[in-house]
Amino acid sequence: MSCLQKPRNGRRAAVAAGLLSVVLSAGAADADTVRVNIDRSHIMRLPERAATVVIGNPLIADATLQNGGILIVTGKGYGSTNLIALDRAGREVKTDMILVVGPGTGDLVTVFRGVDRETWSCAPKCEPRMTLGDAPAYFAQTLGETTARNGQAGGGATK
Repeated sequence: MSCLQKPRNGRRAAVAAGLLSVVLSAGAADADTVRVNIDRSHIMRLPERAATVVIGNPLIADATLQNGGILIVTGKGYGSTNLIALDRAGREVKTDMILVVGPGTGDLVTVFRGVDRETWSCAPKCEPRMTLGDAPAYFAQTLGETTARNGQAGGGATK
């Protein structure tokens, strides 16, 4: 045997390591990445046998399973999380990564007042819009106004 040849055991170890890397990378390739804009919904199709959906971090995304394997995923916060769909026997039928990104609309304007940030939706008139990362005072004021308005709309007109 020359000094350039590997012993037989080394060749077996190399083949085993190569097979292991193929198996591990195949598992990682099974998961697709689904991009969802924050505050937007995305419709996905799951296998019809899907009965349960699990979201790794519900602060990032939410999912609602509908009849016929239709899944509605809503972006709740920036970042990534995983989605696992199970059948009635608890077997995994689908795994995806969910990536929640910025609003993705061209009508947003970001205003900085020193270090404080405000987000406005300008389509065509500029109106305040709450976005994660806005200054706490601006976010709270906009949320308060939105909550009061929605309460009035839900409660009906009063005299």
